[in-house]
Amino acid sequence: MIIYIKNKDTLTIDHFQFKCCIGKNGLSSRKREGDFTTPKGTFSLNKLYFRKDRVGNPKCRVKKKIITKNLGWCDDPTHIKYNEEFFVFNKNHKERFFRKDNKYNYIITINYNPKKIPNKGSAIFMHLTEDYKGTAGCIALNKKDFEIILKLINQNSKIKIG
Repeated sequence: MIIYIKNKDTLTIDHFQFKCCIGKNGLSSRKREGDFTTPKGTFSLNKLYFRKDRVGNPKCRVKKKIITKNLGWCDDPTHIKYNEEFFVFNKNHKERFFRKDNKYNYIITINYNPKKIPNKGSAIFMHLTEDYKGTAGCIALNKKDFEIILKLINQNSKIKIG
């Protein structure tokens, strides 16, 4: 199963098309940390993180993990945990998953920059949106569409961007 992002506002999977948004500055084959672009390429999906207190326990065929108050993703290129899940201990080293808004009620981590090359970019996710405004580099969909995608994908699914 492959998810396709061919332009800035359409995600396609099987015969379904969904409205989405990507990085504020579009797609890039030269992604850099903080450039607000979504990286081009084909990537595997890592894991679904979810707020059990808000969305329950989703049924899906991908690895999943409950978001706790101190769970996050390191986006500091100088930190040893760069571009991986970790427990937040410093506000300068993280993308905190437990948020007041609903954007991270569901997050699927995308396996971008797995070698953790500093400044090549980190924290590339699929997550929720309500307004379809450009992201910092992620792909965002509304909750209803995200839940449909969860039913379609499995651990071998990939996302092709660009």
